[in-house]
Amino acid sequence: MSSKRKHKKASAEVNLGFQIAPMIDVVFVILLYFMVAAGSQQKENAHNTKLPGTVPPEGASEMPDEVTIMIEDDGQVYLNDDPLDSAEAKDLRELAGSLVQLKQASENANSKILVTVYANELAKYERVVDVLDALTRAKIVDVTFQAGAPE
Repeated sequence: MSSKRKHKKASAEVNLGFQIAPMIDVVFVILLYFMVAAGSQQKENAHNTKLPGTVPPEGASEMPDEVTIMIEDDGQVYLNDDPLDSAEAKDLRELAGSLVQLKQASENANSKILVTVYANELAKYERVVDVLDALTRAKIVDVTFQAGAPE
């Protein structure tokens, strides 16, 4: 019996060392996975595009007319630093009339009119909508907005 105990004790003390075969199997499985996954990737196609060359302008290109509309905190509306209408006027007839004249002048000169609306931080949204209504009546579509005063 004592020999069996020694044999069990001896087999328990045997160090098998670092087994590399399972590690190689795992590496090959991972390599196989990436090879299969790389085959399903779509390749980018090259697009041959011809860029436009330089073409001399046919006529003198005119810069568009730029108009600024400022809306103050109290509701006063300024067109290019000129006050129009009273702060209480809802329909903004003077502003709409001036915008219609500017639109007609720009159409006669074959140029575009660009309008930038500057609204102060405390300006009422209702007043901004009133200005947009005046721009709609003048049929001006190129409008940008900026918060605060012009720089």
